[in-house]
Amino acid sequence: MRIALISTPYLAVPPRLYGGTELVVYELAEGLVRLGHDVELFGTGDSRTSAQLRFLYDHGQWPPETLADLNHVSWALQEIGERGPFDVIHAHSAVALACARLGPAVPMVYTIHHARDEQLSAFYRYCQEPHYIAISDDQRGREICLRHVTVIHHGLDPARYHCTPRPRSDYVCFVGRYSRVKGPHTAIDVARQAGVRIWMAGEVHSPDEAWAAQELQPRLAQSHVTDLGPVGSAVKARLLARARALLAPIEWNEPFGLILIEAMLSGCPVVAFGMGSVPELVEPGLTGFIATSAEHMVELLSPGGAVDRFDRTACRARAVERFSADRMVSDHVALYQRLIGASASSASHRGSSSRMVA
Repeated sequence: MRIALISTPYLAVPPRLYGGTELVVYELAEGLVRLGHDVELFGTGDSRTSAQLRFLYDHGQWPPETLADLNHVSWALQEIGERGPFDVIHAHSAVALACARLGPAVPMVYTIHHARDEQLSAFYRYCQEPHYIAISDDQRGREICLRHVTVIHHGLDPARYHCTPRPRSDYVCFVGRYSRVKGPHTAIDVARQAGVRIWMAGEVHSPDEAWAAQELQPRLAQSHVTDLGPVGSAVKARLLARARALLAPIEWNEPFGLILIEAMLSGCPVVAFGMGSVPELVEPGLTGFIATSAEHMVELLSPGGAVDRFDRTACRARAVERFSADRMVSDHVALYQRLIGASASSASHRGSSSRMVA
C-alpha cells in the first residue's frame, strides 16, 4: 500500500520530550515501513523516520497554533494530490477533516487523540465521511455517534523498555504533564503518606502555570521529592525500570495514557485512579492496581504491600501481548485494507450504475 501519514506541525516525530501523538505516529510509520509499505510522512523537518519525510516547517511550531496547523495540513493534502496516487491518507489533525473536502478522493482515516471536547465534537458532526479511530472504548463511548469508527489501542516498541524481576530502587514515580488533571500534586502527597520517595518527571504548560505556582511548586520542594523536569525516552525508560510503581492519580477521563503502557512494558506496576480508559488498560494484580482513593493508593504503596508482591515479569509479558507496536500496526493495516476494498467496490458499483443508465 502507498500510505500518507499526516502528523502535527507542533513537534518532531518522534518527539524529543513531551508529545504522545507524535510518538504514536513514529511507531506507526516505522512499523508500516518494516512491513514493506510505501509510506510518506508529512511532519516537521527535524523529524527522524524510515519513511519518506515531507515537511513545510523546518522545526516544530510550539506552542500549538491553529494557523500553523491549517497551513501544514492544507499543504500536505496538496502535496498528496500532486504526488499521488495514494491508497489511504491517515491524518492526526482535525483540520484535515475539513481540508479533505478539497483534496484527492482517497480514503481518509483520522485518529482522535484527545478527551471529549464539545467544540471538536460539534465539528465532527459535519465530517462523517472519513473513518475515525478511537484510542479506547471509553473514548468512543464519550464521543458523539460517528458513522465510521474503529477502536485501536496504542502500541509501542517493547525493545525500548527493560524489565527486571525486582525494582532496582525504592522510589515510586510520576511521569507526565504537570497539570491538575494528571494529579502530580496528589502523587506527591500519596508518596509522603506512604513513607516513600517519589521521582517526578514532567513540566508545566502555560495553561497550568497559575495552578502549578500555588499547588505544585511548594510540593516539589518537599524532602521526599526529586524533580527531574522534562525527560527524553531513554531517561524515562530507566526511570520506569527502576521504580517500584508509576502513580497516575488522574482527575479526568484520560482517553488512553501512553505512560501507562510504557510502565507496563517496563514491568513497573501502574497504580492509578479508575477514570477514563484506566479500567480498560490496567488489569488489577497483573499490570497494576486501580485505587479507589488516595488512602487506598497509600495502602498499595506502603512497604510490604501489594506493590512489593507484584510480578514484574508477568506484567511485561502481558503488556507486550496487548500493547506492542506490532499489534497496533497490524490493526491499522487491517483497517486500511478494509477501507481500500470498500472504496474500490463503491467505485466499481458507481461505474456499473453509470453504464446501465447510459
